[in-house]
Amino acid sequence: MHTPDPSQVAERLALLRAAMRQQQVDALMVPSADPHLSEYLPERWQGREWMSGFTGSVGTFIITLEFAGIWTDARYWTQAEQQLAGTGIQLMKITSGASVQYIDWLAAQLKPGQTLAVDGAVLGLAIARLLQQALEPKDIKLRTDLDLLDQVWQDRPALPAAPIFEHLPPYASKSRSGKLADLRNAMQQAGANRHLISTLDDIAYLFNLRGADVNFNPIFLAHALITPTRATLYVADGKIAPELRAVLADEGIDVASYGQAAAALAALPADAVVLLDPRRITHGTRQWIAPKIKVIEAINPTTLAKSRKSEQDAAHIRATMEQDGAALCEFFTWLEHTLANPDREPLTELDIDRQITAARARRPGFISPSFATIAGFAENGAIMHYRATEARHAVIHGNSLLLIDSGGQYLGGTTDITRVVAVGRITEEHRRDFTLVLKGMIALSATRFPRGTKSPMLDAIARAPLWAEGLDFGHGTGHGVGYFLNVHEGPQSISPSAMPEPQTAMEPGMITSIEPGLYRPGRWGIRIENLVLNRPAGHTEFGEFLNFETLTLCPIDTRCIEPALLRDEEKRWLNDYHATVRKRLSPLLSGDALAWLQTRTEAL
Repeated sequence: MHTPDPSQVAERLALLRAAMRQQQVDALMVPSADPHLSEYLPERWQGREWMSGFTGSVGTFIITLEFAGIWTDARYWTQAEQQLAGTGIQLMKITSGASVQYIDWLAAQLKPGQTLAVDGAVLGLAIARLLQQALEPKDIKLRTDLDLLDQVWQDRPALPAAPIFEHLPPYASKSRSGKLADLRNAMQQAGANRHLISTLDDIAYLFNLRGADVNFNPIFLAHALITPTRATLYVADGKIAPELRAVLADEGIDVASYGQAAAALAALPADAVVLLDPRRITHGTRQWIAPKIKVIEAINPTTLAKSRKSEQDAAHIRATMEQDGAALCEFFTWLEHTLANPDREPLTELDIDRQITAARARRPGFISPSFATIAGFAENGAIMHYRATEARHAVIHGNSLLLIDSGGQYLGGTTDITRVVAVGRITEEHRRDFTLVLKGMIALSATRFPRGTKSPMLDAIARAPLWAEGLDFGHGTGHGVGYFLNVHEGPQSISPSAMPEPQTAMEPGMITSIEPGLYRPGRWGIRIENLVLNRPAGHTEFGEFLNFETLTLCPIDTRCIEPALLRDEEKRWLNDYHATVRKRLSPLLSGDALAWLQTRTEAL
């Protein structure tokens, strides 16, 4: 999708305001969402980006007849300031992506009798309820029956049409029938005889199916309705081949058109008891169910089930991490040789993305990147979700730090890794900052904790070495990661902005990132990220304990470390990690890449 320039933004806002006047709407809210509350959106629902030019994955856009603003968190402030410059759209800073400060703003700014419009099809049910609570006492009307973007977005993209395919054994370690049996058991325990699922990764997991409707995530647009004896997948016509449709039918799974989900839910029998997750469904979808039908609200059982990878899954993920690590060794070998060549063409951040993707593509089982590569040199590294573009990117030369956050989707797992490397001669301040971030990463990686610990409670462990020096970072320390699924997966989240609720409990088999950082705007950014697996760590009189197995296999640049700042046990952790990386990656490498690996894994 073409990103608009400031003059196009002004034109589009004028058209939108004309449509608002026509519909007697005083304020319009455009969430960053689709009918499945996805993080990464099909182009059809990238309305906030189309209207404003702001490309961050989190942000709520509010337009009144006199004002336009985007509420987003610290990860995107620098990016938003750059992309919104000259548009007349204000950046409204919030504390976290989960913040709903914009609701308070709406309640304060709108007058009694005025109307706020939000497309109910993409408005989360939980947010809709918060809006109603805030607006109703002030006599402000909430309209959810309008999609005003549709009236002004003339060439709006259609629904994606990529085919759906099976995630097959040996990579799919549990059958659809087995997963459906587990789900029906959970439904029965909850007292439900129907279950509606709209979240795309839950559906892909449950049916062992994958697609390509969203960049980087192997998922497809669908709703699913489960009964005690059958399941129905509502997907666009033509996406499931007749052969696969027949296989699904034999397993008690029917396929219907995507648009038929509303009618099916409206026609539920009087004795239906529907289990649904209010945080994973939109207001519009909830309205498909007749008021007389009993509804039980609870977390989707599949959200919990897919977060706990089996031993077979873990074995495939370890093998995938070896292939991914070997690809990265080949990439970093190329990078260092290129930087050392005085006769080379200028090297840019865009070259990093191309080369790292090409290195992964040579590895077995690779499907695609798992998100848009972040390659930020010097001050660009301080923009947390920076993305180099043809129009705006840096040449890599001189003396500073290069931050590279990248990942891959493989049949045997999803990877996500951040490394920072030295370019030229770096300073003592660079090394001090890098070492403090590394200390935080090691602190959490080496932690042992009681099973069931709420994941947000672990966040402070990674921040403590930075806090001790009066430093901090403006994003969470870790997110769950899927198994050949979304690179951001719940329910666990190691973040100060996440609530320590029961479903955030750390359980064996969960995969989570550990990624503390430090960002100095206009100078440099540092983030060091590995993925870790929760595994049993013994039983004591105080209960069952877990610790982390580090899954990611790639050297950490010791040229960026100030060894005097590391304690003996921290050096031991790093040396042990590098010994493991060398042992497991050496059989997959040869020549220059093997020599690079041996050099970069030498003990401190």
